[in-house]
Amino acid sequence: MVHYTPTIKMLDREYQKPQSQLIVLYGRPGCGKETYIRHFLRAKPHFYYRARDISVSGQAKAFIWEVAKKYCKDPNNLTCEACFAILQECADEKPVIVIDEFDHLLKKGSDFLQNLILIKKNAKNQPVMILLCSSSLVFAEQKMAAAMGNLFYEIDFTYKFAEISFLDIVRTFPEKPIAECLEVYSITGGIPAYLRIWDARKGTKENIIRHILSERGGLFLEAERYLRTELRELSVYNTVLAVLAAGSRKLNELHQDTGFSRAKISVYLKNLMEFEVVEKVVSFDTGCRENAQKGVYQFKNTFLHFWFRFVFPYLSDLYLLTPEEFYEAHIAGGLGDYMEYYFSRVCMEYLKLMDRSKRLPAVIDKMGTWVGKQGSIDIVAQNAKQEYIAGMCSWSKEEMAYGSLEKLEELVVQARISAKYLYLFSGRSFDMMLKKKAAEDKRVILVDLSDF
Repeated sequence: MVHYTPTIKMLDREYQKPQSQLIVLYGRPGCGKETYIRHFLRAKPHFYYRARDISVSGQAKAFIWEVAKKYCKDPNNLTCEACFAILQECADEKPVIVIDEFDHLLKKGSDFLQNLILIKKNAKNQPVMILLCSSSLVFAEQKMAAAMGNLFYEIDFTYKFAEISFLDIVRTFPEKPIAECLEVYSITGGIPAYLRIWDARKGTKENIIRHILSERGGLFLEAERYLRTELRELSVYNTVLAVLAAGSRKLNELHQDTGFSRAKISVYLKNLMEFEVVEKVVSFDTGCRENAQKGVYQFKNTFLHFWFRFVFPYLSDLYLLTPEEFYEAHIAGGLGDYMEYYFSRVCMEYLKLMDRSKRLPAVIDKMGTWVGKQGSIDIVAQNAKQEYIAGMCSWSKEEMAYGSLEKLEELVVQARISAKYLYLFSGRSFDMMLKKKAAEDKRVILVDLSDF
């Protein structure tokens, strides 16, 4: 079961406040929004309405019908105004009114929302909590303020459902070893809807074959379905994402490998970033800009990264081969290298947890990645005194060799930082030279999966 406790506690804290509230909750499709709401509404007086993408009159009829059903009224004798009055008087204790996918309402004007806000303003003796929910990242972050106009300032609190952390995945699958939890993380990205599909009794290979590569699988062609929720001209986006997955990360490389103009590439990258499919990586600022890259692009959506790396380039084989044959031909040999990036993200999470529990040799003020022209430092952390921790991560190698430490020290010099501690993370183990060095030099700290 996916863990929802922190978010439910946050909503409960807001609910306990004596005043009325208008709260916006949003997250990408599959974020588990509906499950969060369902858990939160238990034992509370509530009305839930999921807006449709239909006409104004159609929306009004659907809304009236659901209010009538909930409160045992005759829909033929109700108007929208009467429904809002019923909602305002619907409970002796603080009621919760949930309007899910409320962006569909604002496409046709703001009258509905104005009436909701009147409920909040008129609820003097009986406070009310109004939750406006959306599965559109682009709407919530780019269009909502303009669509709401002055009503936007009536919002008391906005909360974004984020992907769950690696720690939460470990808690979700307590029977699985850490290494396998990392595989789940590097494929599903911590999306609750995907994790509910994942079979905890089966291994990574079996889950990929059954749920991603099989036509009856719950995640078969999920990538295309997801992209279509917000984006048009899918052929252009598929082209950009395929090239990005193949290793072209700079704007000029994407321009050359897609054949699109720089202006066109920039527009489509902007759209992909707004939809949180892609992100631009800005190197950790160490004060040395001449040795750092100005910015590269990478996948932010983990599942789409997996799909465009391993499946999209071989779509013909996806339909020609059996799922088992496809896995062996195109996924088995490359999964370890693919997971290197996600291992470094998990290592960052590990350092943040260690910092929170005050178990690091230095308190962290900020953290990131230094992207250099001759190589990158996977983790750079800095404290308030501008003292640094530098880290290098290796997932797929049987043993992390002493050369990794030497490479990290070279990159630290190029970044022009004086690292007080050097962390080396390995998904397997370390060679004897590294172990000896760590025993002799307290600046060098080795971390493997047993420490996780």
